[in-house]
Amino acid sequence: MVERRYAIVGLGSRAQLFTRALAGSPRAELVAFCDHNETRMRVHNGWLGASVPGYRPADFTAMLTKERVDVVVVCTPDHTHADYVVAALRAGCDVVTEKPMTTDLGGARRILAARRETGGSVRVAFNYRYNPVHRRVRELLAAGAIGEIGSVEFSWLLDTAHGADYFRRWHRDKANSGGLLVHKSGHHFDLVNWWLGRGPETVFALGRLFFYGDENGRRHPDDRFAMDLEASPKLRALYRDAEREDGYVRNQDVFAPGVTIEDELSVLVRHRGGVVLNYHLHAYSPREGYRVAFAGSEGRLELDVRENEFPAGAVPTPEPGRARLTVQRHWASPEVVLDEVLGEGHGGGDERMLAELLGDADPDELGCAADHDSGLQALLTGLAANRSLATDAPVTVDELLAEIGEPA
Repeated sequence: MVERRYAIVGLGSRAQLFTRALAGSPRAELVAFCDHNETRMRVHNGWLGASVPGYRPADFTAMLTKERVDVVVVCTPDHTHADYVVAALRAGCDVVTEKPMTTDLGGARRILAARRETGGSVRVAFNYRYNPVHRRVRELLAAGAIGEIGSVEFSWLLDTAHGADYFRRWHRDKANSGGLLVHKSGHHFDLVNWWLGRGPETVFALGRLFFYGDENGRRHPDDRFAMDLEASPKLRALYRDAEREDGYVRNQDVFAPGVTIEDELSVLVRHRGGVVLNYHLHAYSPREGYRVAFAGSEGRLELDVRENEFPAGAVPTPEPGRARLTVQRHWASPEVVLDEVLGEGHGGGDERMLAELLGDADPDELGCAADHDSGLQALLTGLAANRSLATDAPVTVDELLAEIGEPA
């Protein structure tokens, strides 16, 4: 029996994750699409073998009433999230939004105010929480495997296919995405907040555009970064065939003018309670993967994940990652907790997240579900880091909370 009626706004490639899940859920019905591009809505219907009615953004609120929508899934460019989240809440709908929840303090203020006014639910799709390896990290830390946590080291490598892709798309303009500190690192900041059970307090950041952008293109005279959409039937259908409608170019030159985001970033975060995070994001690595280490009063926990060993071309083609998790207590040999191949879809996190979001699974006992407050806490770290980049000074999160009228 169908329990809830869903609409998806924003029909880029990420939306396919939700369209497939909704089509296969016994407790949900996909009743509407909304996008400014008719081609993309038609492509998704073709993949589903369905005839979901499509609406333009100007008809968004009317669509919610006409199709009796219960839940809106927001997959639009980041800087538009707040508009759709607020409109959906005020129309009486609950919301599931791709991360980040929004890209600036103004958007956060509007979302929080609308949620209070309406009592509606806002869920943020932080799928990394559902990765079994990340869940195991949380379990070990909560059980006191290394005692009280003193500090966290977190290094994330994006290879020259995945990393470069943020410099081909609308993400390359910080006004659209908030930069990688908001769009990509928001995942990582949320993980640390979730693992520690506490949010950020003070943030200091350094960063620059070192590899991509027009001034750096002279180092790369060949065309290894050129992306051929014809090589990917999915990307060709969603973007190349849709260009004539809206002029959006999915495969911009990563060394062309217009890049306003950084590709090399280092952030220091003092969390409430005193734990210090030392974070680094590197967006032009020859391989893909990440490492996180927790130093505790009784030992050390380390997670090392290796994904693509090297990119075969410009189109990102993620391989199954391999994760190794170890715990070493003081004066003891290291214990390998796990050493295994990760599942597909963010280490298996996508499938678990979707099952819970759509009501096909019971709520997780580890608290994987991320609400508006979790979305805000991850966003605050990224926004504070961006402000620190601009001012060369530490930024307290309480400053940002005061600006949006939220309690510390």
